[in-house]
Amino acid sequence: MIDIRPFASLGHADHGWLDARHHFSFASYYDPARMNWGRIRVWNDDKIAAKSGFPPHPHRDMEIITYVRTGAISHRDSMGNEGRTGAGDVQVMSAGTGVMHSEFNLEDEDTTLFQIWIESDRPGAQPGWAAMPFPKEAREGRFVTLASGDPNDGTPTIHADARLLGATLAASGSITLEADPARHLYMVASAPVTVNGVDAEARDGIAITGEDRIEIRAGDAEAELVLVDAR
Repeated sequence: MIDIRPFASLGHADHGWLDARHHFSFASYYDPARMNWGRIRVWNDDKIAAKSGFPPHPHRDMEIITYVRTGAISHRDSMGNEGRTGAGDVQVMSAGTGVMHSEFNLEDEDTTLFQIWIESDRPGAQPGWAAMPFPKEAREGRFVTLASGDPNDGTPTIHADARLLGATLAASGSITLEADPARHLYMVASAPVTVNGVDAEARDGIAITGEDRIEIRAGDAEAELVLVDAR
């Protein structure tokens, strides 16, 4: 099954400093048909204005992944962690028993990012944070793991049976991904793509399950792909 969730159908909240699109029910946006996709609970497509951001606020028992599309985000938390994550790079935070953090765009330009929440497999775990750069040229024409529940794969670790993948497709290029039909995959592309013959536009949500092989073809423009594979 491949279900396309058009960008125009996503939840929308414009706070001035934050222009957010919600793939799943979040804050004031509620759609009982879009509460989650497997263990994926949140996928927000955010644009944060320059010199603004989220002041300190709490989280608990959630695996939170931030993928920066353009610009950069600066993180600070109650565990003493600080860091700046730039375009194409990833930060992860395991909220565990509880953590306070802030996320600010300290740049002179807008920052765009995906914030993805995955339900934790280890409620009450020690909270943690990590960030890692991922040069885009290393994922041209292939999927690269950017974060996962495998502590031995050399990427930021989350406490969930899930992985975040990234790839870049040249115009008219294609890529194939082997999948477990029992799992839930969710993907967003920066430009139009075709997934197993089903067309999706830029920034549509693409919900996939029941497929053992996924072929993605780009259209007339280069496409950046971000995909989560979860239970």
